[in-house]
Amino acid sequence: MDIEKINRRHFVETDLYYRISMGLSSKLLKYENGIFHLEVTIGRKWLKGYNATAAEIGHIWRTGNLELVNAFGCKVFIIDLRTDENKAELVKSGKFKKYDSSKGILFNKNYLN
Repeated sequence: MDIEKINRRHFVETDLYYRISMGLSSKLLKYENGIFHLEVTIGRKWLKGYNATAAEIGHIWRTGNLELVNAFGCKVFIIDLRTDENKAELVKSGKFKKYDSSKGILFNKNYLN
């Protein structure tokens, strides 16, 4: 599975819209054992909480990418740029990788006993 290719396709098809109109961006970090990992950056325009954000973006990635359709769940790592004015510059420079939250999503409730 080519992570970079999936990220490029997602950027053009979905992420650009979310980034410009809603202040939310995301990228695929890895996919293993039926779980994919996402990094989500929340900007000023985004009004939803972390749980709603993780659920929405996880389902968007799963339904929008054929490679991820069979995934059992996803792990979402959230960087919230609303908490600090200088955090955006640090994230852009690649010097900041502390996540504000992490959430897990199971796509089918039947996976649990």
